[in-house]
Amino acid sequence: MIQVFRLFTTLFSKPILKAIAILCLVLALSFTYFAFIQSAVPDRGLTLTPEGAVRVRVLPGSNVSSVAKQLSEQGLWVNNVSMQVVVRGLFLGKKLKAGVYDFAPGSSLAQVALKMARGDSVKLSVTLVEGWTFLQFKQAVEAQKELKKETQGLTGQQILKKLGAKETHPEGLFFPNTYIFEPGDTDLQIYQKAYGAMQEKLNKAWASRDNDSPVKSPYDLLKLASIIEKETGHPEDRGLVSAVFNNRLKLGMKLQTDPTIIYGLGFAFDGDLRKKDLLRDGPYNSYTRYGLPPTPIAMPGLGALMAAAQPANSKAIYFVAKGDGRSAFSETLVAHNEAVRKYQLKK
Repeated sequence: MIQVFRLFTTLFSKPILKAIAILCLVLALSFTYFAFIQSAVPDRGLTLTPEGAVRVRVLPGSNVSSVAKQLSEQGLWVNNVSMQVVVRGLFLGKKLKAGVYDFAPGSSLAQVALKMARGDSVKLSVTLVEGWTFLQFKQAVEAQKELKKETQGLTGQQILKKLGAKETHPEGLFFPNTYIFEPGDTDLQIYQKAYGAMQEKLNKAWASRDNDSPVKSPYDLLKLASIIEKETGHPEDRGLVSAVFNNRLKLGMKLQTDPTIIYGLGFAFDGDLRKKDLLRDGPYNSYTRYGLPPTPIAMPGLGALMAAAQPANSKAIYFVAKGDGRSAFSETLVAHNEAVRKYQLKK
C-alpha cells in the first residue's frame, strides 16, 4: 500500500504525467456518466407501446453512427458522440444488431447498447394450424395489428400473384407452422415464408414417394395429404388412412370422403352432413366423382404429406371412426360393415 502511494505521488509530482493522469480520470468519469448515468430514453415524449416504452427500428447494416441517428430520429435522447463513447467503451462496436426494440423510460445508453448487442428485439408470431383452411390462415394474419397490411382486401388468387406463385387457388399452399415477425414487417412476408416452406416440404415428400404411387404430380400429392389431414384423428392412423385412399385410387374406386364434401359446401355447411349433401353432385363431391378433388381442402402438415407419399403397407380400402380418435380399417365390405355396427351403431 505504501509503495502504491509513493508511486502515485511520484507520478503526480511530474507536470506531464499529472496532466495525463487527470485527462484519463476525466475520460473515465465521462464514460461512466454516458454509460451509467445519462438517460437515453426520456420520461416524456414519444411513446409507441401501451407500457409507455419507446419503440424503435434499427435497419440492417447500420454502423454506430447510423444507429445513433436512427435512435435519435425515433425519440431517444442520443447523439453520435455519446453513442460512440458508450459502444466503444463496452467493446460493442460490431455487435449491435438490427431489429425492433422497446426501451423503457430512464434506460441508460449502456442499457440501450447492451440490449442491442444481445439482439433482444421485439418478436411476435402468427400460427397456422394443421388442417386449417386458407381463409382461417388469412383471418389469423389479418388479426395481427403489428403487421403492415399489404394484402388487405386482396383475394387468395391476388395474393398468390404477388408471391409469384404459379398456382391460382391458395388452398393447401401454405405450410402449418408458427411464423416469427417483428412489428412493421408485412403480411406478405408471412405468406411468402409459409408458401416457401410448403414448397420445400412438398418437394421433399414428392421425392420420397413410393414407386407404385398412383399420384401423378406434387399438386395431386398435396390434395391427397390435405384429405388425410382432415380424416385423421390420431397421428398413428395417417399411414393407414393414406393406404386406404391410395388403394382406392389404384382400384379406380371413388374416394367417398366426407371432408371433401364439407369443403365444397363452404359456408352452407351447418355442422350436419346430410344424405342429400352426399347425393348432390359437385367438383368436391367424392361420392359422385372419381379421383381427387380439384384443389386441396386444407393445409396439411409434414406428417400428412409424408403419409400421402409413403402409405402403410396395407390392403385396406375401408375405415370407420371408433369414437376414441382412432379408426378401424378393413379390407372387405363385409368386415367394414361389421366395424360400422360395432363402433357406429353400437350393436
